[in-house]
Amino acid sequence: MSRATRPPSPSHPLLRKKSIDDMLAASRGEHGSEHLERTMTTFQLMMFGVGATIGTGIFFVLAVTVPKAGPAVMITFLLVGIIAALTALCYAEVASTIPVSGSAYSYSFASLGELPAYLVGWALILEYGVAGAATSVGWAEYFNALLDDVFGFRIPESLSSGLLAEGPGIINLPAVVLVGLCCLLLLRGAKESARANAIMVVIKLCVLALFVVLALTGFKSGNLKPFAPEGISGISAAIPAIFFTFLGIDAVSTAGEEVKNPGRTIPRAVFGAVAIVTVFYLLVAFAAVAAQPTPKFEGQDAGLEAILNDVTGVALPGIIIAAGAVISIFSVTLITVYGQTRILFAMGRDGMLPPLFKEVNSNTLSPNKNVLVTSTFIAVLAAVVPIDKLFDLVSIGTLAAFMVVSATVIILRRTRPDLERGFRLPFGPVIPVLSIVSCAYAASTIAAVTWISVGIWLLLALTVYFLYSHKHSILHDTEAGEL
Repeated sequence: MSRATRPPSPSHPLLRKKSIDDMLAASRGEHGSEHLERTMTTFQLMMFGVGATIGTGIFFVLAVTVPKAGPAVMITFLLVGIIAALTALCYAEVASTIPVSGSAYSYSFASLGELPAYLVGWALILEYGVAGAATSVGWAEYFNALLDDVFGFRIPESLSSGLLAEGPGIINLPAVVLVGLCCLLLLRGAKESARANAIMVVIKLCVLALFVVLALTGFKSGNLKPFAPEGISGISAAIPAIFFTFLGIDAVSTAGEEVKNPGRTIPRAVFGAVAIVTVFYLLVAFAAVAAQPTPKFEGQDAGLEAILNDVTGVALPGIIIAAGAVISIFSVTLITVYGQTRILFAMGRDGMLPPLFKEVNSNTLSPNKNVLVTSTFIAVLAAVVPIDKLFDLVSIGTLAAFMVVSATVIILRRTRPDLERGFRLPFGPVIPVLSIVSCAYAASTIAAVTWISVGIWLLLALTVYFLYSHKHSILHDTEAGEL
């Protein structure tokens, strides 16, 4: 087992911090620490960000958000894009300074202390675990639509809907199969997963470009009126679901321990991913609301395909969209499951979770047991829960991570100004503060029932912490050794 080489900070045991130097040493495999192989390039990492983000929502989120915001959903996309851009700047600085696995969990362990980091870790588990399930449920909808278009049949409702869906079935079998395929790919190692993802992302972007071009042939100015039928409240109500579509930003940071030259690679990948994602989202949203009246979005499965079928009057473009979605949402689920495993890997290496989460296979240099446990959890969730009940839970986890990373920028500027940074934010603490305020506002729009669910989740986390994690923490072992 790896051990911290520096004594913990003289703070309360619940707020003891992990040394950044020890984190970096562990990522290099020093002191016998488990570590991962640095194989990813800038392009592959950027495609991680784009792949995790585009497709997590845009292929089906319009059916949830347009009925609330109307054509003004474009404003919601723009607002969330600005928030994401502010946060992306913060991620670029922190992730290039501490290029290790764990994303916001690891950053908060260095800046806020053990218990806050632990809770952030559980928020990330909620974010990635639920996101993986949500995307696989969305994938199942497109897969069914593709079967219907090409072969004229659909998987029975009882085998394509979860037990908790409005029209309950027995199991969402396509979603389970997708998670299983992602699991098999991840077991082959990060390098192979990154290569497969890059190919799928290029296909995804081509498909979305095709949608924009064809949908705009059906442009009707009347579809844009009324522009915001429910005013600001409608625009705000769409924020949580759209935040889900920007999840990929921190997916980039989860790969921090597996990229070459992280000081330069991570900032470039983050900026490139945010720019590509925001532009494509706005184009797709504009083309969709201009081509179809707002009321038709309500409850519309596989919405982009349905829009093209209406606009062109023929089935082929819709079939291409459905096929593209089936391929591209595969990549989203793949990266989401990947991100989840790397967060659990970091928590396992710190002693916050059982050792099986940090064990690395000597052949693939991948945490294979971790991958199997994570995939099983996500598959079970996808099998029973419908997508609309998952969106808001993901958004809370994302917002928590965004705020923690922004706060970490400020804290490390004060406590460790000497650290070598691959990228440094301009304007001092202004951007991190704006990011935190923006995220807090977005969080305030989330329904109370979702917060209650998250509260129950965190109570479970605290129970596990005081029964297991605190006394198994790598810092607890170090303290005990000094007594």
